[in-house]
Amino acid sequence: MSSANSTLVPREVRIPVGDVWLYGDLAMPPGFQGLVLFAHGSGSGRHSARNRQVAQHLQHAGIATLLFDLLTAQEERADLHTREHRFDISLLARRMQDATAWAAAQPELRHAAIGYFGASTGSAAALIAAALLGRQIAAVVSRGGRPDLAGPVALAAVTAPTLLIVGGADDEVIELNRQAHAHLRCEKSLAVVPGATHLFEEAGALEQVAQLASSWFTTYLTSLRNTP
Repeated sequence: MSSANSTLVPREVRIPVGDVWLYGDLAMPPGFQGLVLFAHGSGSGRHSARNRQVAQHLQHAGIATLLFDLLTAQEERADLHTREHRFDISLLARRMQDATAWAAAQPELRHAAIGYFGASTGSAAALIAAALLGRQIAAVVSRGGRPDLAGPVALAAVTAPTLLIVGGADDEVIELNRQAHAHLRCEKSLAVVPGATHLFEEAGALEQVAQLASSWFTTYLTSLRNTP
């Protein structure tokens, strides 16, 4: 781990989506090999401690990260009371596409293969966006996600190698992930972290998630970048 990566400070960015702006934190390690966009779960955003820990692990592996809020501040305030947006998977998926288009248009990011890291309902949004964007997305990782909410048609259309990570003590979500895994037609894997519950709060559990994600992205983002 280099000292440069240890002290990497993300840059705040504004991403246009429709007629609103979303705020994000972009971190680019020197010589980064790819870019991972984070799709946060229900009721969460770019300040999620769990996703930030995973993002830092990716940065140390030489991968750029973009953590951004899928909802505006006004939408988040409304969602706290109504929960109307956190399960609006189609809205979240459209915003993943818009953020991807924004990233691809940035001069410093144009060379980067793009991956998605989704958590909870954000996993479904990431998979739908990956299905629609096809070969533009090099890899997808889901943490404790609800990929089943993407639906069998979208899951079957995903071309990006996809890793589903679930906690070994999260019985209901394990079964939902197994069902989603069966619908995927891309290169795929289902990883179970022994003893972990839904939020991976057990000692060492989130570190295992970060290591699994880093290995997956390092493999597939690098391989796409090196393809003639």
